[in-house]
Amino acid sequence: MDLLKNNISIMKRIVYLLLLIGLSTSAQDKYLTRAGVVAFEASVPTFENVEAINKAVTAILNTENGEFAALVLIKGFRFKNALMEEHFNENYAESDKYPKASFKGTFENFSAKKINDSIIEFSLNGLLSFHGKEKNINSMVVKIKKVNGDIHISSDFLANASDYDIKIPNIVRNKISKDIKVTFEFILQKKPSH
Repeated sequence: MDLLKNNISIMKRIVYLLLLIGLSTSAQDKYLTRAGVVAFEASVPTFENVEAINKAVTAILNTENGEFAALVLIKGFRFKNALMEEHFNENYAESDKYPKASFKGTFENFSAKKINDSIIEFSLNGLLSFHGKEKNINSMVVKIKKVNGDIHISSDFLANASDYDIKIPNIVRNKISKDIKVTFEFILQKKPSH
């Protein structure tokens, strides 16, 4: 039964991303991963590290027009401390109520012809949805290169907990940073055409 639920969940993620990007171009223009990495850190010096990583993020890039989308299942974030992970899911992210985060955006002046084995920087603008809130992320500098036919994308940005209505209780307010550093890395493979 769990396997069936997992397969249905994966299919929903794929359909969702395809709808985000649109089906206006052929599959040969799309690169996809289901093993992207998103991590965040909200640590404060002298206190325990507040950091987590999710290694099962779905992302898709349309090289025809520079559209990019990513979908993160919140319960996929792993912490070193199990109690911290539980508090994150129950009290901060409320992952039962808000099970996913997503980003949809477009690279400025994108051209697949510019991408090679040297890192090139593009500016990415888009909408980040998390915890029931949406916020525009503008002019994020993203590094892109091509390795053995795969497109590698990486970057980082700061998010503020209050922008996404994340309440940090007074008792731990000095132990958790309000500014959260988010990093991501995707190795996207060309989507086979059917």
